Amino acid sequence: MMTWLTDSILRLTGPLLLVAVFTLPALEASTLLGLVVPGELALMLGGVLAHEGRAPLAAVVAAGVAGAVVGDTVGYAVGRGVGERLLARLPRRIVKPHQVERARALIRRLGGRAVFVGRFTAALRALVPSLAGTAGMPYRTFAVWNLAGGVLWGTGVVLLGFAAGPAWRTAERLAGRVGLALAGTVVVVAAAAVLVRRRRSGHPDGPAAERSGDG
Repeated sequence: MMTWLTDSILRLTGPLLLVAVFTLPALEASTLLGLVVPGELALMLGGVLAHEGRAPLAAVVAAGVAGAVVGDTVGYAVGRGVGERLLARLPRRIVKPHQVERARALIRRLGGRAVFVGRFTAALRALVPSLAGTAGMPYRTFAVWNLAGGVLWGTGVVLLGFAAGPAWRTAERLAGRVGLALAGTVVVVAAAAVLVRRRRSGHPDGPAAERSGDG
């Protein structure tokens, strides 16, 4: 399937290419297609074809970012409405329990920042938006992090494809590794920040302790 999809996208040009670059990332979270086909494939190939002059680079970036943001917004809305029932009915060969638990753990740990972090790994990119909706995350919080992640991820992947040109397969592997590294870094930094805040709030030498000592 991946070979057929890749070959099909590489034949496109102009408006049809932009439709593909928008549609594939838009379907990742809204239909959970990202668990089977990563949306970054269309963005990477869109960058490659922009390198060949088959579409303007700025238009490819805009289409990719728009698809990412719109798709996750729809995924969030689905999660708010029928998220748990939908997940319960999907075959386990498509939605694996450990993937769902990993996404939920990320949301519990990072809150809205999980939407940004999840953007950079395929399974989390498909699951986090709907699970954020299921968990009742405020839409404003979701929207801010969704926009930030969509802009950075969409722009970065298209530009990587544009820079790689014919060597895009190597760049695709690199994108996956960089995404995992970035997501891991954000999680570690966020966890460290939480620990620092907790220690400061409960430190015996803090202001509360000084006031009790003065009494």
